[in-house]
Amino acid sequence: MARPALPLGTFGSITTEEVRPGIYRARTRFRDLDGVSRQVKATGRSAAAATRELKAKIADRSAPAGDLIGPDMRMSQVAEVWLSLYRAEQRSEPSTANEYQRIIANVITPAIGSIRLREASAGRLERLIRSQDSHSRRKKTKTVLKMMFDAAVIDGAVLTNPVASTSRLRADKKDVQALSVEDLNALRSAVDAWMTKKRPGPKPTQDIPDIVDLLLATGCRIGEVLALRWTDIDLSAAPPTVSISGTIKTETGKGTYRKPKPKSDASKRTIALPPFAVDVLMRRRIEQPPNHHHAVFATRNGTWHQVGNIERRWRAIRTDTGFDWVTPHTFRKTVATLIDRLVDSDTAARLLGHSSDAITKEFYIEKDRTTPDVTHVLQTFAGAPRTVASDG
Repeated sequence: MARPALPLGTFGSITTEEVRPGIYRARTRFRDLDGVSRQVKATGRSAAAATRELKAKIADRSAPAGDLIGPDMRMSQVAEVWLSLYRAEQRSEPSTANEYQRIIANVITPAIGSIRLREASAGRLERLIRSQDSHSRRKKTKTVLKMMFDAAVIDGAVLTNPVASTSRLRADKKDVQALSVEDLNALRSAVDAWMTKKRPGPKPTQDIPDIVDLLLATGCRIGEVLALRWTDIDLSAAPPTVSISGTIKTETGKGTYRKPKPKSDASKRTIALPPFAVDVLMRRRIEQPPNHHHAVFATRNGTWHQVGNIERRWRAIRTDTGFDWVTPHTFRKTVATLIDRLVDSDTAARLLGHSSDAITKEFYIEKDRTTPDVTHVLQTFAGAPRTVASDG
């Protein structure tokens, strides 16, 4: 059976050999973006140095002369070329490229993978985008198609991008919902009931209640809380603080790991901790067994928690509580709303790690439907007292 071809823009296993005393050669096969696999070599004064030089050559390698995308290419081929370019440019996180690959595999290729690039009209693309069953899926499909056709325009395969002529996507705007203190008390009771419920298997750890407390104490994203290490926490400071410097990621082929950078530059921040959060952390410092990641929240095996696993446990807790709408992100909105009410929206944005308060106001702060008491002002419109005519 023939060996399967390498994906476009990738290389195979690297081999090294000493070609003469003190000189090593590393080589591999690289599949160029024209689909042809070619051997690439590099030398160095050690096997490791030769390997580094080889990888640098691969990173700088340009495609052979000639357009990569043509008007008669099938859409499945266009998608493959574009995705390879996208990955090679490292324009975003690998998880984003993986999500785009899923959109190509599950949406674009089954629907229009066999048609030619020149046959992909705006109307055909509009129907494909609109056929998706959620706004998120429609938005991702349109994003991938737009970037694919942008690449085709650059290569001269088409004159204009037909995706630009498709209808604007509008999501049904939902009101932000935050939790009241009474709601939080009810949810904590639900957590306590779940913790004490008899079920097969080992007794649940204190992780879920403590994660909820840290979410409420910091306004952090769930991935940021799960990525906390003891080295990020200074309980001796006045007040005690926590530094947000990473998040948890799970990728196919790579597993679950701590990414040493949160969502954005604005997300790098140091947060003062309220006393109830300090109590939680001090107790965990004593009770929790050590792990080699120095993670505040680790699995029984000492590994990082997956965000998806924690979210799944939370869905089990909230079942039959009347709070099915509450997600870990709801705690973040609750924090933003409270800070906005008692301080201001700019402080809420800085706490949440937003670069400005525009996003915070629109998506994280519950609208205050009450109005100020201005009855003393409106009383100005009162007329003179009316006299009531007597019957006498």
